[in-house]
Amino acid sequence: MITKSAKKAYRQNLTRRAQNEARKEVMKKALKAYKKLVAAKKLDEAKAELPKVYKVLDKTAKVGTIKKNTASRLKSRLAKLLATAK
Repeated sequence: MITKSAKKAYRQNLTRRAQNEARKEVMKKALKAYKKLVAAKKLDEAKAELPKVYKVLDKTAKVGTIKKNTASRLKSRLAKLLATAK
């Protein structure tokens, strides 16, 4: 027999997993769009997009989907990518 608490934990797990996957998808789309702009040498647009990408990364890290240092590392690399493209 499966306990009541185990059933609830399973439901919570499914909900959290769905939320994490959704957040990661949003994050990946934001990163991809930004990198596409830099690759196309649309640097002004990329510069305007950077704070939006930062916001997505920070929110993803805040809720624990990714770690804080992972978000920091990605932000650093994105800024560096823009700087070297100029």
